[in-house]
Amino acid sequence: MPHYDILILGAGHNALVLQAYLSRCGLRTLALDREPEPGGGLRTMTNPRLPGFTHHPHSFFHRAITRMPWFRDLELERHGVRYLEPELNVAMLLRDGRALEWWTDFERTVASFVQFSRKDADALRRWTEEFRPIVEQILIPEAQSPPLEPARRRALLSQSKLGHRLLEVSALSPLEWVVQNFEHDTIRAGLLFFNGLREVDLRQRGFGHSIPALLASPTKAQMCVGGSGALAHGLVTDITGHGGEIRCGVELRQILVRNGHATGVELGTGEQLTADIVVSGLNPQQTFIDLLSTDSVPAKVRAQAEGFRYNLLAPLFALNVALKEPPRWQAAAQRPDLERAFMFIVGLERFGQFHDIVAAHERGEIPPTVAWGACPSLFDPSQVPPGQHVAFLWEKLPYALRGDARNWDAEKDAHGRRLLATWTEFAPNLAEGVLDSFTRSALDTVRTLPNMTGGDLLVGSFANGQIGYNRPFEGAGCYRTPVPGLYLCGGSTHPGGNVTGLCGYNAARVIAADLGKGIWWNPPDAEQALAAL
Repeated sequence: MPHYDILILGAGHNALVLQAYLSRCGLRTLALDREPEPGGGLRTMTNPRLPGFTHHPHSFFHRAITRMPWFRDLELERHGVRYLEPELNVAMLLRDGRALEWWTDFERTVASFVQFSRKDADALRRWTEEFRPIVEQILIPEAQSPPLEPARRRALLSQSKLGHRLLEVSALSPLEWVVQNFEHDTIRAGLLFFNGLREVDLRQRGFGHSIPALLASPTKAQMCVGGSGALAHGLVTDITGHGGEIRCGVELRQILVRNGHATGVELGTGEQLTADIVVSGLNPQQTFIDLLSTDSVPAKVRAQAEGFRYNLLAPLFALNVALKEPPRWQAAAQRPDLERAFMFIVGLERFGQFHDIVAAHERGEIPPTVAWGACPSLFDPSQVPPGQHVAFLWEKLPYALRGDARNWDAEKDAHGRRLLATWTEFAPNLAEGVLDSFTRSALDTVRTLPNMTGGDLLVGSFANGQIGYNRPFEGAGCYRTPVPGLYLCGGSTHPGGNVTGLCGYNAARVIAADLGKGIWWNPPDAEQALAAL
């Protein structure tokens, strides 16, 4: 049987980041994935009907990738990975022709807020300035380190002014924070949607800091030149350049356990591979229930894995279009800058729509359209034939439509037409400008990426204590599991889903230390950072 130092289950971006670090440690590594190519959600696809048109079926908007330590450590720019951060980063387009705008230039963002409420513009400035040191000195080191035990974390934060303030704000829910600090209905809606709804359950207490932290982030939404798949390609190039291996198109049958220790995997073909350490980038149910026999996992651990919960509001519906020309916004007649908006939001007008969206998800019904998207070819013409364009629109929709996710197969194209009609209200040229279109439901996402149970792109809720030291559950929150030799590195671990690579980055540090390998990189230490405040 082939033997490896490290076997990695899944080849999503966190698994690739982890593999790149461990391969550079001189370890023999192999990643296994069921999909035909590595990268997980980092996928760029060519339109099969219109060659030359590039689409992004999963991941497109990336936040602060160029500031991630692994982006620097793995020399990804040298491997051809390049990012853009457009100036008019987000525009929330209103039916009356106005727009609420977020710019990379903070003063231009403030000026946009002033058009709606000077008081709210002042609040934006105040909170952004207050939270910048909290982001830089606390939240970034915490995200880039294995999580601290909750009591220890609270004790350290309580000793400093910044830490005490973070605890105070965090005690609120994002919904409460917005209502307490902003007055204008449109601004409240925009803050909740753009800076909140895509990340956490806005009703969840303990996350009142999430929106001010995003406002104070040093970078905004970014896009990968050539498509998100270019980031996966850069990671793979680094891995293979340091001796790592990746096998795609393989099915996993089970994790092998001998004398209570994880020793390898058996593939669907019956082939067995052994290793000193097995690392799972999959979700807890896949890891502890589907791939481990009952007698290999303590009953308590199986129950904890079964109890891991996913986000109700995370599933996405996508409309992808090939275009003769980019969307021409009606509002750009008065605001020409809108023609170069990177992320655009349509259908969001008032604060109360959040409650409508939640209620519809709970019923398994489609809410009135609130959607966001981009026209990538405006900023990266290499993704299309000369003079033409691609764009997409995403919408939060329930996974189990009317109680059954399979209903999406019959419904998705009709809903795509309705979504295009709403989009055309804001950009009338789309009525005659679409060359081709296709839709993807959350069910399609799960078929491609089954770790995203229920269509949850974040691979697990932050509710029910599933955060930090206890993510995915108590006893498995520092990337080590109760099964010796088995580790975790996916989005169901700290600091959570989204394309950050930090789950894999942190897990690599833990595994390298456990193996006695030198940490060749320079990771932050959250405990030291908090103690030094």
